[in-house]
Amino acid sequence: MITIEIRNNQFVLHPSGGIYWKENQSWLLADIHLGKVAHFRKNGFAVPRNAEGSFYQKMGALLPLFPVKRILFLGDLFHSFQNNEWYLFEAWVKEQSFEMILISGNHDVIPNSKFEDLGLTVKTELQEGPFYFTHFPDQQTEQFVFCGHIHPGVTLAGAGKQQMKLPCFYLSQKQLVLPAFGAFTGLYIIKPKAEDSIYVITGKEVIEVKKTS
Repeated sequence: MITIEIRNNQFVLHPSGGIYWKENQSWLLADIHLGKVAHFRKNGFAVPRNAEGSFYQKMGALLPLFPVKRILFLGDLFHSFQNNEWYLFEAWVKEQSFEMILISGNHDVIPNSKFEDLGLTVKTELQEGPFYFTHFPDQQTEQFVFCGHIHPGVTLAGAGKQQMKLPCFYLSQKQLVLPAFGAFTGLYIIKPKAEDSIYVITGKEVIEVKKTS
């Protein structure tokens, strides 16, 4: 894990792709895409079933690490319309005692009322102090932006010319784009500027990289 400071607040970057906001005891998670595995399998795609339960496994590892008062889902919590994954999520939510807020993304087509019935609060955006939480990247605001949507990744080249594509946290002057928290989401390879910071996640580590190809 790596802790960074943004506008006098401490944020822990976790190898899972989540961020823990120390001052507010909150986890920030983006692009989980629950139900995507079931959606693809229903349409004839051979997707391994072990990807289906990865969210719950990850959360089982994250939640004991720090005190948790809240989770902010930064969009695309579900991939598409309601399927059997909804009932797993419903059971998981009922076991938790913290607040949950969903910032709607372009894939969040399940009616807000369904989430609200589970006790989640649904918003299109959230502003708190110097921070702006949204699904889509937005550098027009004066507040610092936390977002998802693009599933950022980078290509790393080794000495033997081998290449590896890995997800990353993408930090620029006024914005931090989270990697997709979901296990079956794909990557968008970014081209960071010299002044940007890139924190690659391997599943076990968070590593700051200075140069990408």
